[in-house]
Amino acid sequence: MDWEAIWLSLRLAVSTTAILLVIGTPVAYWLAFSPRRWKFLVEAVVALPLVLPPTVLGFYVLLAMGPRSPIGALYGKLTGGMLPFSFQGLLLASVLYSMPFTVQPLAAAFAAVDRKLVEASYCLGVSRLATFRRVVAPLALPGIAAGAILSFAHTMGEFGVVLMVGGNIAGVTRTVSISIYDQVQALHYAAAWETSLFLLAISFGVLAVTYGLQRRFWTIWPMT
Repeated sequence: MDWEAIWLSLRLAVSTTAILLVIGTPVAYWLAFSPRRWKFLVEAVVALPLVLPPTVLGFYVLLAMGPRSPIGALYGKLTGGMLPFSFQGLLLASVLYSMPFTVQPLAAAFAAVDRKLVEASYCLGVSRLATFRRVVAPLALPGIAAGAILSFAHTMGEFGVVLMVGGNIAGVTRTVSISIYDQVQALHYAAAWETSLFLLAISFGVLAVTYGLQRRFWTIWPMT
């Protein structure tokens, strides 16, 4: 079993999930509560990775972070390195690719919160940030948990995007899915079986935790 690739994938998945929770929460909140008629355009942009082939998305991300692009040139000046074929580039691509899996569950959970409770909080003089922390977030907790867990699981299984952007560098960009592909190509079916079984167990585990948390949450706070 390729433990180096497994550890790299776990580190990538945790980092991607943490970043997506930070940047995806305000985006999801805006999508849920904004009265703007054109917000469907933002929703389409967020959901674009769901319909784009991973190789297409990976190709455009690779061009966007290349050394001649503004992003790549700025990163090179600041760090002296390159984003393509690095863990940092892999992380950026994973954030873009997994964004719908965070934003959409969060936006649906925020939209399901009773607006009367939010308006009552505003009428009592509570700020928007405090209302989100005390009212919206606790009621939307199952959606927040689902978004985080789905993003983690999706990042663990990424293949096309990470291969396009990161290549196959051992210890740097070789994730567990790429390791399985290499093992199959080399006819090491026993090793591929073990690694695939490990990934299957993780995927099943995170989904079981997601559904278990949702069931437990609504048992404690049943909907009326």
